[in-house]
Amino acid sequence: MIWFWIGFFAFIALLLFLDLGVFNKKAHVMSFKEAMSWTIGWVMLGLSFGGLVYLIYENHWFGAEMRDEKGAVVSGFGVASTYWAAYLLEQALSIDNIFVISLVFQQFRVPQQYQHRILFWGIIGAIFFRVTMLAGGVWLAKTFDWIFYLFGAYLAWQGVKLMRHGDDDEDEVPAETFAVRTLRKMVRIVDGHHDGKLTVRDDRGRRALTTLAVCLIVVELTDIVFALDSIPAVLSVSQETFIVVTSNILAIMGLRSLYFVLAGAMAKFHYLKLSLAILLILIGVKMCLHGHVHFPHELSLGLIAGILAIGVLASVFSKPKGGPGAPGGPDATGEPLDAPAVT
Repeated sequence: MIWFWIGFFAFIALLLFLDLGVFNKKAHVMSFKEAMSWTIGWVMLGLSFGGLVYLIYENHWFGAEMRDEKGAVVSGFGVASTYWAAYLLEQALSIDNIFVISLVFQQFRVPQQYQHRILFWGIIGAIFFRVTMLAGGVWLAKTFDWIFYLFGAYLAWQGVKLMRHGDDDEDEVPAETFAVRTLRKMVRIVDGHHDGKLTVRDDRGRRALTTLAVCLIVVELTDIVFALDSIPAVLSVSQETFIVVTSNILAIMGLRSLYFVLAGAMAKFHYLKLSLAILLILIGVKMCLHGHVHFPHELSLGLIAGILAIGVLASVFSKPKGGPGAPGGPDATGEPLDAPAVT
């Protein structure tokens, strides 16, 4: 599988270069229409990759093979279904991450034209941390069978917690003042955005971090926190390293454009948190029963897609609880909303 890994990460590097180096070279405010176009493109790419997964495992290219709990070889369609389930699951769990990122941008008063750049570098860091954590998670799952019960109980508890406190997001928002105080003890920080630069030289010629760099660090920390949910969840779908890593990374790649689509309309999808809570509880139960009850990959895919669809449809056809936009994000037309000052 070494050639698949080389090809995959080379492809990801090319996409990242085209994204920031060609299509979004200049800092600008991404409109709702532009963000929607990018989101559709990333989702189509992520789903289409499942076709390549089918070909790889159906034809056993370079010895690629996946076996189920009973040791039987899984068909190409079965592996592709596993990939799609993992991809959709990661997309679902990223919704909460998007909302918290919008609140982080609000707290740091990040201008709209610089948000895409921060998200881009945030994705680079997220890929590194996710690959490292996923590799460790797969090793743990294959080495210690009891880890499934621990992960399952943790996810179920997170689901219950989200269900009980779905509308209370204060505890999920990183404290900007705490981050700044901690970083100031270790590095020099200058206030201001400085035309989107992450580092500048202060009045004495010393290299220092800007407010945008501090915001980027907080965004990275929030992704690590959310990875504690997403990684056990994706391991409930599959322990095949190629599947969990590729599905996770391709879902993360579309996080930036999805942010600009959903950040302003997050209040309208108030039933999505309930869907995510139910999803986490079911996944937790599934992990606890992994050694006793077999769940077909097609069933997992159907449940994930069905629960998300119900949450979206219920939100669309019901009377929304909040206003048209989330704090600090663009509204449904793509126009920026005024963010309150940091206190």
